[in-house]
Amino acid sequence: MADAPIKVLITKLGLDTHDRGAMVVAHALRQAGMEVVLLDTFQTPEAIVDAAAQEDVDVIGVSCLSGEHLRLTPRLMTAIADGGLDDRLVIYGGIFPREDIAVLKDMGVDNVFIGSLSGEFIGYIEQNYAAKRTA
Repeated sequence: MADAPIKVLITKLGLDTHDRGAMVVAHALRQAGMEVVLLDTFQTPEAIVDAAAQEDVDVIGVSCLSGEHLRLTPRLMTAIADGGLDDRLVIYGGIFPREDIAVLKDMGVDNVFIGSLSGEFIGYIEQNYAAKRTA
């Protein structure tokens, strides 16, 4: 039996309605053979973690274009830890000030992609999701 595909949750965080990029990323991940769970807009950190747990995803991919990333990420990372999902790869994509990337990583985000080609985030997921789940 073949290995199960990598399962990725793609979501918007907070009051962000700009979902085109999340849909494009979801499509690229599906094209790469991954299973994708795409949530609607207006997700709270707690709702994201609930969905990630219910779907047993390997990766939590967050898109945030609203500028709320520094305010909501600590709440999301706390919910991830409280939900026992801190063995999941957490990646962010969107438009962020470059100086916020280090801050997001200090908060526990594994990687941040800004205007990346799909090969970059697909390769990162493929190379890093399993190590985190088995750590």
